[in-house]
Amino acid sequence: MTPARLRLAFIVAAVAALEILCRTGIIPLITMIAPSAMVRALYEVLASGKFNRDIAATLANVSASIAAAMLVGVALGTALQGLGAVRRVLDPLFATWYAIPIYAFYPLLIVILGLGELPQIAIGFLLAVMAVILNTLNGLDRVPPVLLKAARSHRLGALATAFKVRLPCAAPYLFAGFRLAVAYSFIGVIGAEFITSSRGIGYEISYAYNNFDNRVMYAMILFILALVVAVNMSLHVWELRLLARRQR
Repeated sequence: MTPARLRLAFIVAAVAALEILCRTGIIPLITMIAPSAMVRALYEVLASGKFNRDIAATLANVSASIAAAMLVGVALGTALQGLGAVRRVLDPLFATWYAIPIYAFYPLLIVILGLGELPQIAIGFLLAVMAVILNTLNGLDRVPPVLLKAARSHRLGALATAFKVRLPCAAPYLFAGFRLAVAYSFIGVIGAEFITSSRGIGYEISYAYNNFDNRVMYAMILFILALVVAVNMSLHVWELRLLARRQR
């Protein structure tokens, strides 16, 4: 059995087990509704259009966070790769970045950026940008030296070398950074919506949780899970096609 089929079989078995546990009352209804009930609740939520505004707000903030993280992360990673001394100074920060409680800076971000959506985008950006920087550095470190010598022999400048040689060679690692940026941006933005927000998927999940509305809460959680899985699977397929084209 292939790894993909094994993963699918595991997911199906886990969902079936949850269905049985919920339907038999081993997991109380107040704790979790059955997966089939989640799917039905998600359909009803999406069909009603009640949360379209919240979904659109969250997706817009996540998209802005991903775009900013990719632009800044790739630019900083490319710049730092050629600055050995600066990189050695920053390496301890890179190693401990995710040990820092980013949400602790949320009140400061509100003071700086004001109430609204900018602090939420900033949280998603701060969580995602480091993954992009690290993957960019890893990819650039693995560029074959012969290609850099060829670039110098053709008298390419730093920017031309970066765009024509370094970044194309590091494309698989950039893709890995992109996929991580998607996940971290969703985590950051939705988590920030839990704290201080009047709209968004995170706000609706928090509101439903506080009001014991399990149908809406699990429906929105399932929506986020399905969306992130679909995006990451699409990026994975795209990455495989690019690698196959490169090999040809």
